[in-house]
Amino acid sequence: MGKKSKEIANLDVDQLIEMLNAALAEEWLAYYQYWIGARLMEGPMRSEIQTELLVHATEELGHAELVVTRIIQLGGTPLLDPAMWAEKARCAYESPTDPYVENILLQNLSGERCAIQRYDEIAEFTRGKDHSTHQMAINILNDEIEHEDDIEGWLRDLERLKEDYAKLRV
Repeated sequence: MGKKSKEIANLDVDQLIEMLNAALAEEWLAYYQYWIGARLMEGPMRSEIQTELLVHATEELGHAELVVTRIIQLGGTPLLDPAMWAEKARCAYESPTDPYVENILLQNLSGERCAIQRYDEIAEFTRGKDHSTHQMAINILNDEIEHEDDIEGWLRDLERLKEDYAKLRV
């Protein structure tokens, strides 16, 4: 962090770096969860949802790039060992042992809701104190909110599909 940046930042930079390293771990786990889930997914609407989940995965990787850059700018060291991701992350990685599309979506929805909380906390911690990190957190938060909305929409569509199918069976 530059001299003037440190002068105007009125926060605990070490605590912020810890928060950002936790977010970094969560982004890598989210990337993999989206990526592997999309590859294994089975069930209705699979091809449409799979394509979008791979887009979400790419966006999570982009978030990781933003976060690691900010950690370095703040004078910190990003997590260097992937083994630490699960240890540092509050947002859990859920193995897609049941590849049914609805289960994959529910796992990703849980991750998005956790990410929303994480970036809201970072945004609040940096509000009016570290404008660069605050803006980054807000931008990522907006992406995570959009991901949550996408997943909730697909789940509603699947529910409607099940209802329509049940009507046909009667």
